[in-house]
Amino acid sequence: MTVYLDHNATAPVRPEAASAVMAALEAGGNPSSVHQSGRAARARVEQARSVIAKSICARVEDLVFTSGGTEAINLAIHAATALGAERIIHSAIEHDAVRAAAAASGLAVEEWPVTTDGRANMNWLEGRLERAGAASEAPILFALTAASNETGVLQPVADAGRMIRDAGHLFLVDAVQMTGKAPFDFAESGAQFASLSAHKAGGPQGVGALAVACDAQVGALISGGGQEKGRRGGTENVAGICGFAAAVAAVGPSESGRIAALRERLEHRLKAGAPEIVIWGEGAKRLPNTICLSAPGWPSEIQVIAMDLAGFAVSAGSACSSGKVRKSHVLQAMGASDAHAGSALRISLGWTTKEADIDAFAETWLNEYHRARPLAAAAV
Repeated sequence: MTVYLDHNATAPVRPEAASAVMAALEAGGNPSSVHQSGRAARARVEQARSVIAKSICARVEDLVFTSGGTEAINLAIHAATALGAERIIHSAIEHDAVRAAAAASGLAVEEWPVTTDGRANMNWLEGRLERAGAASEAPILFALTAASNETGVLQPVADAGRMIRDAGHLFLVDAVQMTGKAPFDFAESGAQFASLSAHKAGGPQGVGALAVACDAQVGALISGGGQEKGRRGGTENVAGICGFAAAVAAVGPSESGRIAALRERLEHRLKAGAPEIVIWGEGAKRLPNTICLSAPGWPSEIQVIAMDLAGFAVSAGSACSSGKVRKSHVLQAMGASDAHAGSALRISLGWTTKEADIDAFAETWLNEYHRARPLAAAAV
């Protein structure tokens, strides 16, 4: 049986979410229909919208349901373009969903650098906003992930949001990794847009949302029957939306602390057995569940395969790159050498993780590492 330690890629579906999905499927009904079945489906969607909006301190009417975080990001960029943006500036550690959408948007694209601890460089942001003000540029869309999916490093979202809003620009926060893992306050973030995804929290795949502030407008990227108040055409995924809300509601108040303790236990064991490894963002505030380590000389893909053969599911970074294992642009942006970037491993814990899983992984990884260490030593 596989020990699953890749929750940042997707979390196993929580039983509460699975039950909510099945109940919605069995009930049926189109939420746009006016008869009783349709009204009941609409009530389920709106109840779910309320649960999810409350979890991020957003208004119910702020939430637009989508097929996932990637669509939400594309919808936000589409909206920013309609609001006059001619340029997008995203952090150097953004997920490929943001990077690819920016590249395909037709907007001019700039990269916002990060510090060596993986946090967005706020001094750079201050200078860039000053230059934008002096040049009287059109609104710029700034994009910043709330937490890196690879290192777990939390970003100064609220500080950035205040600066960007005060300068009259637009702000998109990718909050996908926060869902079910750490608190995210949409109102406090200062963002006009924030993307969410159900499956990172133990909800079903294929459903997400875009939070939209009251001073921003969103026109449909997908045209159709005018659903989601004209902001996203197509019949709502009622079952998926209900599963999304159930997963969010199932996150217990002590879950974050329990997982953080497991992460600390795992880091302690790994560093005790291999003090030469690097844990990225170790000195910064991180998601409670994420460890990104480098063991130079032991390539990422070999580590992933070795752990898979031993019964542990981990990854070399983002899982959204068509199954490819490649050097992390996130670590390279943090100043990692090729040897460190090419030997990175991400371990991400979650609601299914137990102490025995942590201990078994640490023992197995250390055994495999020391078996490969002659090669590692030669490569450093």
